[in-house]
Amino acid sequence: MKQVRSSAIEARTIEHIPLNERHGKPRQMFVFWFGSSMTLGTMAAGFTSTSLYGLPWWAALPALLIGVLIGGIVLSLHAAQGPQTGIPQMLQTRAQFGSYGSLLVIIIVIFSFVGFTATNMVLGGQAIASITPISTPVGIIGIGVTATVAAAFGYTMIHRLAGVMSVAAGTTLLLAFIWMFGVVRLPSDTWVTGEFSFTGFLGTISLGTLWMISCAPFVSDYTRYLPKDTGVRVAFWATYAGSGLGAFLPMVLGAFLGSAVAGADVVAGLASLTGNISILVIVVFSIALVTQSAGLIYCATLSTLTVGQTLFSRWAPGATSRIVISVLTLAVSIVMALAGEAEFLTNFTNFILILLCVLIPWTAINLIDYYVIRHGEYDLVAIFERDGGQYGRINGPAVISYFIGIAVQIPLLATPMYTGPVAEAIGGVDLSWLVGLLLTSPVYVVLMRRYSRQNVTAATDASAGVSGPAPASNHFSKSTTHG
Repeated sequence: MKQVRSSAIEARTIEHIPLNERHGKPRQMFVFWFGSSMTLGTMAAGFTSTSLYGLPWWAALPALLIGVLIGGIVLSLHAAQGPQTGIPQMLQTRAQFGSYGSLLVIIIVIFSFVGFTATNMVLGGQAIASITPISTPVGIIGIGVTATVAAAFGYTMIHRLAGVMSVAAGTTLLLAFIWMFGVVRLPSDTWVTGEFSFTGFLGTISLGTLWMISCAPFVSDYTRYLPKDTGVRVAFWATYAGSGLGAFLPMVLGAFLGSAVAGADVVAGLASLTGNISILVIVVFSIALVTQSAGLIYCATLSTLTVGQTLFSRWAPGATSRIVISVLTLAVSIVMALAGEAEFLTNFTNFILILLCVLIPWTAINLIDYYVIRHGEYDLVAIFERDGGQYGRINGPAVISYFIGIAVQIPLLATPMYTGPVAEAIGGVDLSWLVGLLLTSPVYVVLMRRYSRQNVTAATDASAGVSGPAPASNHFSKSTTHG
């Protein structure tokens, strides 16, 4: 049997984590999310609220807080799935969409991971270029390569890096606030800059909501080694507190930067307003980008391996496969980062708003299935079968609900790239995420219950006997029990 702690490099990839290899405490979820959220990217989200949306600071902060609190609930509800199932988040999606149906969502999620990695690399490259003679493209490559090396070591290394950054970045953030407000001091017009608008306010809420929900597709990736008896409430609150504080505090800093340094970018604004500690601040938050990017590359790799294992069910990917896919993910991220460097803020905003549209239906389906329909009970052997076992190759109710969830959002979208007719009629207010979340859930419940009744009727009418249990796959160890 492969042992997780026998090597510095994680041996396991997407297979179930046996109970005798589980370790860790719930507080690690707080530390992980707090440390991995303290980045320049999170500041950029707050920066957008006052620079791009033009809100005054007093409107931006509550809008960001509302978004973080709402999105944090969705994110944190996924936390208990890792200890219970012991498998990555996207692999578990097969139980909702079917073995092949899940590929639709997984491929979109892989693109989102790569996109967020690219945005981190752009910010990191710009930060390095602002304090050294190194050019932004070289900085982008340096951030990416360093993150990929960390991702190659896997789960334990990323948790350790997040733990270090929770202290280092948290302390540096506090120093940045002190210098901005007490030493260098913000320009006087910071307090009166901006103009309130419902469009900007709701747009900022959407931004904060999606910032949190965008992490939902990999929550289980970082909890699947925790003991199975980790409580749902404990898992929820540890994740909610860590992710909420880790996101909101840097967003607050970013919002003030946007009000204070109109026309500048996040890095330039941070450098000008932190004075003689600016190099320390930029270095620490650049390292934080490495930590977060390592986590994103790791999760993109697990999701890519899931696609491969779906197509080739007998394949059992190991550490070598994970490292190779990590390098390929790095290459794609570098290309995206170099191509989008010039229009970073606009591209960044468009990217996360479009991502909101396609992630909302998935998270609604996943959570309703786990907490309402299945009550956390999944046949883990069937999940690894090519035909999906009891979950099938394609679960029609999930796929239909997913597309309905996307379709109902399109008329309500209000982004720089596209504004739907309903959003335009109500003054450019974006309510797509709310409608998508609220509508997808009941649609999925209704379709699944009808589908289940049809299956029961068909089974009753069938004359064939019930087949025996499927043989255990090589992804599922003998020490495993069904979740």
